[in-house]
Amino acid sequence: MNFDFSEDVTLMREEVRRILRDSFPRGSVRQAVDAGAPFDRAFWRSIGEMGWLGVAIPERLGGSGLGYEALCMIAEEIGGGVAPVPFASSIQQAAEAILLFGSDAQRERWLPGLASGETIGCFALAEGTGDPREDALATSFANGLTGTKLPVIDGDIADLCIVATRDGLWVVELDQPGVKREPLEALDLVRHSVRLTLDSATAERLDGAKGWHDVQRLLDRTAILTAFEQVGGAQAALDMAVAFAKERYAFGRSIASFQAIKHKLADIYVALELARSNAWYGAWALENDAPELPVAAAAARLAAIDAFSLAAKENIQTHGGMGFTWESDCHLYYRRARELALVMGSTRYWRDRLIDRLDEAA
Repeated sequence: MNFDFSEDVTLMREEVRRILRDSFPRGSVRQAVDAGAPFDRAFWRSIGEMGWLGVAIPERLGGSGLGYEALCMIAEEIGGGVAPVPFASSIQQAAEAILLFGSDAQRERWLPGLASGETIGCFALAEGTGDPREDALATSFANGLTGTKLPVIDGDIADLCIVATRDGLWVVELDQPGVKREPLEALDLVRHSVRLTLDSATAERLDGAKGWHDVQRLLDRTAILTAFEQVGGAQAALDMAVAFAKERYAFGRSIASFQAIKHKLADIYVALELARSNAWYGAWALENDAPELPVAAAAARLAAIDAFSLAAKENIQTHGGMGFTWESDCHLYYRRARELALVMGSTRYWRDRLIDRLDEAA
């Protein structure tokens, strides 16, 4: 059975990879961070024009309707380049929430702008530290949405936000008097985070999201897409480590010939292939809205966290002391791996979800 991407998506991957490589060559992301503006709005709109942002959005709503297979592929490529674009926040989370739970009118209002790149979305779930829990959400609606969300990734550049409450999901336009955004220090320097304070903010409820169960449905779907982003990052970190090991000489020979280095790289490869297999299973479940989706999502999430965390760490170890320096890109992947390991819940949270889903299926 072939779980790889289809021929059309594979061909599209080559084009996506080429454009990302040409637009963000090695070192360019660090330069953008140094300049204080990692996000390039012109590039964001250009990939919207190329149809990347709307691959899972129907044509009648401004997308191309290629499906989730193409969306997973793009997420993987963007993860591999640590590209400074709000793809995860705007497309994997905000657009997915509206597509899944929005009414026809809500979809027609918001999705064309998200697909074109003219509108940027974000997702506000957490209200501080800890795993996602219904009883941890204090934000509520009474004559407007009131509460505090943090961290909200890409909240500094977003136009709208999908806000999770115990009652479901709400769309909030961020350019209004009842919304305050304060920057937060974050480990990932490419994606900025904010504290989002809502004070009787005007909000529109997504009609199809009735409660915490639907918030968890959204988390399952976005977890699969995030797993592909992590697989892309892990592959890039492994490629960096292999390339450096072949070029770096010590004691008269390439360090790639040392058994300790070989073991590090082999361990990454094994973890990565396991994560990739689980991600592909998740992509199938997502594309077909299969009953196995909750199990596939938890398995993909757990395997991807392990693979990216290991690859990012061992990539730095392979590079040695220079891997910790600003002049190396290794730390960008380490920072991203640490952030993605916690966003939408820790390994403990997803392990518990996997066990619960398997118990239900038994």
